[in-house]
Amino acid sequence: MTTMTTDAPASVAAPTGFWASYGRAWTRTPGSAVYLLAVFVLAMVSVSVLAALFWTGVGLLVLVIGLPIVVGTLFVARGFGTADRGLLWLTGLPRIGEPEWNRDRPGTGGFWMTLTRPVRNAHYWIYLVHGMIVSPIISTISFALTTVWLSVGLGGLTYSFWGAFLPRGYGSDGDGGAWGQYVSEALPWLFGSWSSWTVEVVLYSIAGIVFTFTMPWVLGGLALAHHSVATGMLGRWESDDLAAEVRAEAAARSSAVQAEDVALRRLERDIHDGPQQRLVRLQLDLAALERRAESGDADAAAELAREARGHAKAALDELRALSSGVAPPLLQDRGLAAALAATAAGAPLTVHTDIDPLIDQVTSPEVARTVYFVVAELLTNVVKHSGASAVTLKAALRPSVSGTPSMLDVWVVDNGRGGAAYSPGHGLEGLRERIAGLRGMLVVDSPVGGPTSVGAHVPLAAAS
Repeated sequence: MTTMTTDAPASVAAPTGFWASYGRAWTRTPGSAVYLLAVFVLAMVSVSVLAALFWTGVGLLVLVIGLPIVVGTLFVARGFGTADRGLLWLTGLPRIGEPEWNRDRPGTGGFWMTLTRPVRNAHYWIYLVHGMIVSPIISTISFALTTVWLSVGLGGLTYSFWGAFLPRGYGSDGDGGAWGQYVSEALPWLFGSWSSWTVEVVLYSIAGIVFTFTMPWVLGGLALAHHSVATGMLGRWESDDLAAEVRAEAAARSSAVQAEDVALRRLERDIHDGPQQRLVRLQLDLAALERRAESGDADAAAELAREARGHAKAALDELRALSSGVAPPLLQDRGLAAALAATAAGAPLTVHTDIDPLIDQVTSPEVARTVYFVVAELLTNVVKHSGASAVTLKAALRPSVSGTPSMLDVWVVDNGRGGAAYSPGHGLEGLRERIAGLRGMLVVDSPVGGPTSVGAHVPLAAAS
């Protein structure tokens, strides 16, 4: 009996060893060569343009026009730095992250704040220093070494072809150059009676082999040096992540406040149009009932009492419905999974549910309330507007790289007519603002003719 085993990771693993790594280095060499030549041209253009603009702006700072010229220079420096980062893609090295260009708090503005924003951002000045000083220096060095390695490597290997077209007759044997003859005479024990042409071909070929063999390491090292400098000067800093986090938090807070304001206005409108109207009618009925009782008309009084009881029951039902939309008791008592299942069961159409019971263990009360409200509103919209006969409700946890749940994904998919879209201040736009208040995202895919798929994605770590 033979047992067969397969090792998938081993079968797809990249080959190792010197020649394998050398071959991978060669695959990046053409791109590195193109980058090293192109970045030199870019550096020469950048130093010319930036130096002229910047020093002109500095000289005119005493006038009003000087500051806009300096600001414009910073934007031009940003463009040159971005072009440098883009060219680094040719080398096959890791991508360099985009810096945070706007660190101002949301809501701050004005003409002077906008005009001086680049002046107050260190990234612009670092890009200027890189374009005016650093890049021209390292690009000149790398360009010189690159041209030497390319010319000697490729030229040496092909010298036997193109060297034959050079003028001859300078040597004593008439078939080679003076330096070939000098080498053969200086090293007679090595070259003996070789002709100067043969000596030249051999020496050029040896140089070509050496320079071509070392080309991946040299050009790769030069490209890596450019990449390291660009990572430190043109890349993203740790403070950028903090600034982005602050901006995202402020945006989420603004969305949450706006969504809450819309919800409170809607609740006020619903109370005014529903229970308040019924309670006013109930008050009138009780007043009429009192008058009928005083006049001794028992039948009319009984009829008014029945109507008043009906209005009281209707007002109570509407208040219960409103309260369940804000904070349903089932959500408080049994958790989000049970509340979503109950909402789906109470919908007046077929709802297929796929709800992960583990969501109750990782969702905070704020996330649970918002997700419940969004799902309830989506199901209500399906019933009112989609013409669907069936809906699928799915709630699942998305694990992170470490395996812990990092995202709650909730999907509501119906087989209706489609065509759902965001409308400012209404419907899906309000739901999107609620989800944005938790640093999440609402995705709507609703082509005309259906089906409609709405997904709410809430990061658990950010919302907890």
